[in-house]
Amino acid sequence: KSLGRSSVRSRMSLKSPKAYNSLQKGAVVWDPKPLQVKKIFEALKKGLNEYLEAHQAELDYLSGRHKDTKRNSRLSTSLSFLQKQIRSVERYIRKLEFHISKVEELYEAYCIQCRLRDGATNMKHAFSLSPSTKASRESLVELYKNFQECTEDMCFIEGALEVHLGEFHVKMKGLVGFARLCPGDQYEVFVRLGRQKWRLKGKIETDDSQTWDEEERVFIPNLHEKFEIKVTELRGLATILVGVVTCDSINFFTTKPQAIIVDITELGTIKLQLEVLW
Repeated sequence: KSLGRSSVRSRMSLKSPKAYNSLQKGAVVWDPKPLQVKKIFEALKKGLNEYLEAHQAELDYLSGRHKDTKRNSRLSTSLSFLQKQIRSVERYIRKLEFHISKVEELYEAYCIQCRLRDGATNMKHAFSLSPSTKASRESLVELYKNFQECTEDMCFIEGALEVHLGEFHVKMKGLVGFARLCPGDQYEVFVRLGRQKWRLKGKIETDDSQTWDEEERVFIPNLHEKFEIKVTELRGLATILVGVVTCDSINFFTTKPQAIIVDITELGTIKLQLEVLW
C-alpha cells in the first residue's frame, strides 16, 4: 500500500481523471485494462524508437556534411545553416528521449499497481475461504480498500499515459467499389473514436472521380477505444446503410503513413480507403 501511494500520487502529481479522454465515462474510470495498456505501450514505444532512429540517422548525415563543409572556408553560409540544422535535430532527439523515458516510467508504475492489485485480489480470495473471524473480516475490509486504491491509481496512470499518445492525422482517400460505385451516387462516411466524431459527404462524379466536403481530420488516440466507421448511401431524403466496421489503432503508431483499406460490405464489394499519419 505505501509503495503504491508514493510511486503514483506524490511522485507523478497526476491530475483528475476528468482531464483525460478515456476516463470521462463513468464505466471506464474504475475498470483498468492491463492487457490493452500493455499492447498500446509496446506499440507506442516501438513507434517512438522508430522516430528516434530516423532522427539519429539524420543527425549522423548532417554531421558528416558538416565535417566536409568545414574543410572549405568559402562555404561559411552553408556551414552556419548546417550547424542550425544539427542543433535543431539534437533538441528534437532530446525531446524524444525524454518522451520515451516518461512513457517507460508511467508503465513501470502501472505494472507495480497491477501487481499490488492482483496480490490484494488473491489475498481476498484466500481470506474468504478461511473461517470468518473478527480479524479476518477486518483484513478483508483493508484488502478491499487496498484493491480500490490500486484500481484508482491504475486508472490515473492510464490517463497520464494517454496524454503521451500523440495525434492521428486521418485523410480520406475515397471509396473503392468497382461496379458498385456509379456517377451521381452520394455517400456519407461517419468516423468515430470514442467521443471524437468526423462526418463527411462525398459524390461520385461523371469521370468516376470522387469529391468530398472534407479531406482530413485530427484524432487524439486513447487507450480503450477503436475507430468505428459507418458508411451510408444517400438517395434523396432516404439513407441506406452500406456497412459498419471497427478498426484497431494499435498499428498506427509508426513513422510512415499507414494506408488502410477496410471492407465496408461483408463481401468486400465496397471498401473505404484512408491514410493515417501519427
